[in-house]
Amino acid sequence: MMNKIFLKLFECCEANLASDIHITSGEAPYLRIHGKLSVMQSFDVISTEQSFDLALSLMLGMNGEDSEDASVKALASARAIDGAVSSPAGSRYRFNIFKQNNGYGIALRRLDDEFLSLGQLGLPEQLEAFCKMSHGLVIVSGPTGSGKSTTIATLLDMINSARPGHIITIEDPIEYIHKSKQCLVQQRQIGRDAVDFNSALVEALRQDPDTIFVGEMREIETMRTAITAAETGHLVFTTLHSGDTVGAIERFVAVFPEGEQESIRQQLSLVLRGVFAQRLLPGKEEGCRRVVSNELLLVTPAVANLIATGKSRQITSMMQTGRASGMITFEESVNQLYNSGRISSETYKEQQSIQQR
Repeated sequence: MMNKIFLKLFECCEANLASDIHITSGEAPYLRIHGKLSVMQSFDVISTEQSFDLALSLMLGMNGEDSEDASVKALASARAIDGAVSSPAGSRYRFNIFKQNNGYGIALRRLDDEFLSLGQLGLPEQLEAFCKMSHGLVIVSGPTGSGKSTTIATLLDMINSARPGHIITIEDPIEYIHKSKQCLVQQRQIGRDAVDFNSALVEALRQDPDTIFVGEMREIETMRTAITAAETGHLVFTTLHSGDTVGAIERFVAVFPEGEQESIRQQLSLVLRGVFAQRLLPGKEEGCRRVVSNELLLVTPAVANLIATGKSRQITSMMQTGRASGMITFEESVNQLYNSGRISSETYKEQQSIQQR
């Protein structure tokens, strides 16, 4: 059964539309509300013993009540554990449990309760084009906590709602639960259902998928297999941690040894369909939800040529002249948010400074 402290925390988190819960021994819990971290004065300080009980409660919520011995051993041996659970109200939470100076720390990220439209999320309608593709590679990038998982889940739900097919997701952990609609959806979790990302992706290619989601590109072999999957007629979605669209391409290539990078650029130029990067910015008014600034790169023949020849730094100017095809830069996105009154002048100036670095 879920710990009573968690029941109260989940209730507070959902009532306040908070994005994150932070728990650490020796402190009262914190919530992140509209980007700002606030201590929960109505809660007592969490003791070392309580931090362990809370961590164990999450493990049992994920693995089942009959797994207590295994969960205790996992907490004792691992430095950090990822997982996901649902609250009694049905909200989904991704969590990370980690050992720290005095007991355990826990960070939970609340995921949206339902799939929203692109417009409701503040995302460009041009993203719908990715959902209509039959094959290729699509990368969603951005810093941690920028909403990449929500964007990918939205795109997968759009495919699931629009056309017959087979979707396989490979995640660590499974975040959004997708029920089969027009598509058959199967979701695999690393550690529980598969050994690692690459082996799960290799196995997926033998499972007759149309669309594959790889939670994150972390290792060379996974990247190689993802390119192969895209080359062989599958639509592959994945995420990368990078600041912008060009940075995502450069980071992808830079993972490979120098002697392989030229051939990887050639392959990537043929299979990459687009890169979408996003950031969350504070809303203009106190207490407003954060807003999304974004950058969208569509891989046209001209862009593909720049990728293949290693001239990725010229892509930004190509994006600036590609507005008619739906491309947008962060600079343009921030200008639009400022001109529409959705971000403050301070945030606008800060973002301008970032773009000029």
